[in-house]
Amino acid sequence: MKKLRIGLVGLGKIARDQHLPALAADPDFDLVAIASRNATLDDVANFPTIEAMLDSDVALDAVSLCTPPRGRFDQARRAIEAGLHVMMEKPPAATVSEAVALAELAQAKGVVLFATWHSREAAGVEPARAWLVGRRIDAVRITWREDIRRWHPGQDWILEAGGFGVFDPGINALSIATRILPDPWHVDAATITVPAGRQGPLKATLGLSAGAVPVSAEFDFLQTGPQTWDIEIDTDAGTLVLSMGGSILCLPGEPPREAKDAEYPSLYRRFAELVATGKSDVDLRPLQLVADAFLIADRTTGDAFEW
Repeated sequence: MKKLRIGLVGLGKIARDQHLPALAADPDFDLVAIASRNATLDDVANFPTIEAMLDSDVALDAVSLCTPPRGRFDQARRAIEAGLHVMMEKPPAATVSEAVALAELAQAKGVVLFATWHSREAAGVEPARAWLVGRRIDAVRITWREDIRRWHPGQDWILEAGGFGVFDPGINALSIATRILPDPWHVDAATITVPAGRQGPLKATLGLSAGAVPVSAEFDFLQTGPQTWDIEIDTDAGTLVLSMGGSILCLPGEPPREAKDAEYPSLYRRFAELVATGKSDVDLRPLQLVADAFLIADRTTGDAFEW
């Protein structure tokens, strides 16, 4: 298959840390254009907006959207209407209805839409899923605590309306959980703490159900020092633990399994496969759970937050 000529929209931290290295190492893609308001990249065509990129004479087969979720709907819609395949960073859109509309539009236009969940590509996730098959699952505990100042320095958008707040990392945990645990999922209870003067929460606790299995989740955006990204699953064969965002798997009676980070290379490999087969991949369950949590949450106001 010939290389897919791809444009990258948004050149912020996640694009530089993950997307650019993954694309550079992938033989299926040729990065030919960047659309960014504030940054440029050498050796490719640069544009201030996706509109300018799409209106140019640069030939494209696909775009990868690395921008914040709010505003991404219009970017994805324009790319799909231009006949391009689209890969979207998580969360795929600011609302569930936006994501559904994009999936329907992609189907109507005959292009591939890939709503990515990078944490599902962590090394321990699929082995954990396989190990759980046929076992009784009794309870699940999710603990996701990280430092907003370390991972999103100065990014005010994440605490604005539509920025998700602590659910931006928390949705990673939910993406893993919905991959390895039974359906149907629903949110039973939620509490969120929003800092004074902001719109997005810095802390949240959820009570969920995965089928008949109770799931508790604690999300915290203010943890300094070592970061915590753990999922503990009690079963009839002992407790399975996924730690460090799914990269380390601990099974009962076995030494920990660990592998290097290959999440984004796996995503782009999957995108190339989807394009080759003409199939979209749009799993909205993690986004739906976050939306439900916002709908029913008890809300409290916390201390003001400054960078």
